[in-house]
Amino acid sequence: MTAAENSTSPRTVLSAELLERIHGRAEGYDRDNAFFTEDFDELVAAGYLRALVPTRFGGLGLSLQDVAREQIRLGAAAPATALAVNMHLVWTGVAKALHERGDSGLDFLLEEAGRGEVFGFGISEAGNDLMLFGSRSVAAPQPDGGYRFTGTKVFTSLSPAYTRLGTMGLDTESADAPKIVYGFVDRDDPGLSRKDDWNTLGMRASQSQTTVLDAAYARPDRVVRRLDPGPNADPLIFAIFANFEILLAAVYTGVGKRALELAVASAHRRTSMKNDGRSLAQDPDIRWRIADAAIAQDAIYPQLDAIAAAVDGQADLGAQWFPQLVGIKVRATETAREVVDQAIRVSGGGSYFAGNELGRLYRDVLAGIFHPSDAESAHNTVATAWLGPLEK
Repeated sequence: MTAAENSTSPRTVLSAELLERIHGRAEGYDRDNAFFTEDFDELVAAGYLRALVPTRFGGLGLSLQDVAREQIRLGAAAPATALAVNMHLVWTGVAKALHERGDSGLDFLLEEAGRGEVFGFGISEAGNDLMLFGSRSVAAPQPDGGYRFTGTKVFTSLSPAYTRLGTMGLDTESADAPKIVYGFVDRDDPGLSRKDDWNTLGMRASQSQTTVLDAAYARPDRVVRRLDPGPNADPLIFAIFANFEILLAAVYTGVGKRALELAVASAHRRTSMKNDGRSLAQDPDIRWRIADAAIAQDAIYPQLDAIAAAVDGQADLGAQWFPQLVGIKVRATETAREVVDQAIRVSGGGSYFAGNELGRLYRDVLAGIFHPSDAESAHNTVATAWLGPLEK
């Protein structure tokens, strides 16, 4: 996407009316442990799944910074809907980032997303703390140059809706093995199935079900990388990290935003008998809690904006890129947890009842600690960047 193309792109896609309808359905999806079907249909109709696709491929041509801002708004309205849509947005963002840097290897993804295909993110594996740098799944090379993937992928958001699945596995058979292989599998492949096993504490509408791959086939033109295991400077790895961490941080920033709004409304609504019936907005302790939450929340917006703009502008941060990316994810998710906690303390026992929005946010925000990079991995990344690797 050219600078001129980006400069004329719309800055927002989600209308206030659409967000209100999405917000109104969130409680029901959570209660019923149901996929956000109506939300999804409306987001598709609005063109939101094409937001990061350049206009030349049939998309809306928004920047990563634009979409991060939109994901904050969507995350505030319905966290689980935002989290699930995130996975498709990540893949389109990855393809966009590579395209802008002169790599056409994922242009097919931009073309297909522009035509309405939906991409799932089938990367996470139980017990794989190496994340992108290792895999428990098998990638078996085929005579035609394609690969067959076998393994189990967890937290596959958008499970009921994706039409293409981006995944990875380990090739131990080729002459240059081992290699981590990245490829895309069609939804109707007989080797791809999903378990109806998403019954979780929070983020229920995302329906991030377990995916089972049993020799699922990625044809040669859908095999996009063969990389050495371990840390890798390949642009694909950078693009995945950048889009995943930034857009994930945006969703949880939206959760914090909504929690703060609810805390303010509660403080004005609730009254105190010990303070002559005045609202809790006049209580010094409550005012301190809300101020504390607002100070933490306000710090995330400019950080998120800045790092998204750096990706859009192809800034050269060198060895600091990965520390910056994992840092924004950890800060955003931990800040959201802190803000939600403060909001619940302000709002009182009503938030402990089933169906209360703050109670749902309390459950939803907990998911942030499980997404990569987790706190341990992030601290290791940052320590290595500043202190060098551990001595062996």
